[in-house]
Amino acid sequence: MNEKCVAGFGEIMLRLTPADRLRFGQVLPGEICGSFGGGEANVCVSLARLGLKSRFLTALPKNLIVDALFSELKSHGVDVSKILKTNFGRLGIYFTETGSNQRSSNVVYDREFSAVSMAQPDDYDFDAMLEGVDWLHLTGITPALSESGFLSTLAIANKAKKLNIPISLDVNYRNKLWKWRPDTEQKSLARECMTPLASIASVIICNEADASDVFGIAAKNVSFETGKFDAGAYTEVAHKLSQQFTNLEKIAITLRESISADHNNWGAVLLDTGTGRTFFAPSCEEGVYKPYEIRNIVDRIGGGDSFCAGLIYALNSNDYSAPEDAVAFAAAASCLKHSIYGDFNLCSLSEIFSLLQGDSSGRIKR
Repeated sequence: MNEKCVAGFGEIMLRLTPADRLRFGQVLPGEICGSFGGGEANVCVSLARLGLKSRFLTALPKNLIVDALFSELKSHGVDVSKILKTNFGRLGIYFTETGSNQRSSNVVYDREFSAVSMAQPDDYDFDAMLEGVDWLHLTGITPALSESGFLSTLAIANKAKKLNIPISLDVNYRNKLWKWRPDTEQKSLARECMTPLASIASVIICNEADASDVFGIAAKNVSFETGKFDAGAYTEVAHKLSQQFTNLEKIAITLRESISADHNNWGAVLLDTGTGRTFFAPSCEEGVYKPYEIRNIVDRIGGGDSFCAGLIYALNSNDYSAPEDAVAFAAAASCLKHSIYGDFNLCSLSEIFSLLQGDSSGRIKR
């Protein structure tokens, strides 16, 4: 096992989902599938399963559901020993209907007054939380919950910077969040809060819309309504981000073409700011970008988180740290996640290596 330790700070929730792509109106009252998930925790689970040490950092109340959550994270190898246990707040919940064909998936949040959204920076012992940590992963989701969620995220980021711990930041703009300052437009609030975080990160990850929504850097020839875009336009987006945030060493943008809820084309571009070169993945032998065609998607939630985990793993490995290899590894890991139900990416290193080597047939391995 790689001895480096990656910590993720953020919110984890109870996830409630109807089985078999049913709608809530078809299953309630009745049975519903419960699991756990949240951007930063998803990354920690993936990294632990890939062989990196990982530590999840958050604030959670004391109750039986949280006990089950702790057991679940520990079963995947995630260190939960530094989580703040509170006497206030609750475990957040999110409900999701899985879409199909032309019907979109839909998420309903029930996370107001969650412990992590209420905890203040002074409630945490960031020195203890970051002891032995070699990398910190953050997202734009926890800052979107509340002012204290933002201030706590910024505080741990500043502590990591003082300790010379590299930071990866998944921008992860959520249009249903960023409502904690009612007199400020959501995207404006997101830009105000994400700018100082991006200014101290080493690696930033966006999806195809984040740079436009949060930082006002839009790609040309893009139509999110149709899911069609010119992948090459994101080279310019990445370079503009590097000009705005000169501290960044790597800028990754995931590229999702949504043909339908069941069929997406998936890939990514990575800018290495040290050389100024961009690398697309996956690509054919001639080096031309050729996205994974993912049909019959099982669950796309967590796809971006699995990309982040793959990128962090690769950049901290001996064999995949070159930028072209890192983005290829991350794209393959996230491609496989689309075949797995739930937030967590349960694919193995050998499965990722197999896809990287061109084995995409899905044949039974006997």
